[in-house]
Amino acid sequence: MDWAILLYISALIAAVAFAVLVIFLVRTLRSANRTLEHTANTVANLEKQLNGITSETEQLLHKTNQLADDIQQKTESVNTLFTSVKDLGQSVTQFNQSIRQVSNTVSSHTVDQSENIAKAVNWGTTALDLYTKFKLRKQHLNEPIKTQGGN
Repeated sequence: MDWAILLYISALIAAVAFAVLVIFLVRTLRSANRTLEHTANTVANLEKQLNGITSETEQLLHKTNQLADDIQQKTESVNTLFTSVKDLGQSVTQFNQSIRQVSNTVSSHTVDQSENIAKAVNWGTTALDLYTKFKLRKQHLNEPIKTQGGN
């Protein structure tokens, strides 16, 4: 009988061990189930947040593209303005060069003609002196005639 009691006791220990194992296994599975539910909720919230972020990102990308297009158009306008200013600067430079050429030409002609001008001034002075002398002589000649007629 010893064997039979031992056999019953060992079967009872095995049954209790199995029951304890099942209890801990059930607790572990429930805990795992709660963790999975919590994870599922977190993933669902994450999905909602990602959808919101995705739509906001799309809106931001759309606005960024519009801003880039606007900047591109304004840059082209500014480039046109700078091209116009550059052309104006080139025109002013060409005008200045033309003025310099005219000034240099006038200066060189003046230098070339300065001797002729000096001669002309001398001739003018000489002619003026001769005219003045002629007038004085004419007055001198006319004065004795006036005194003779008055006597």
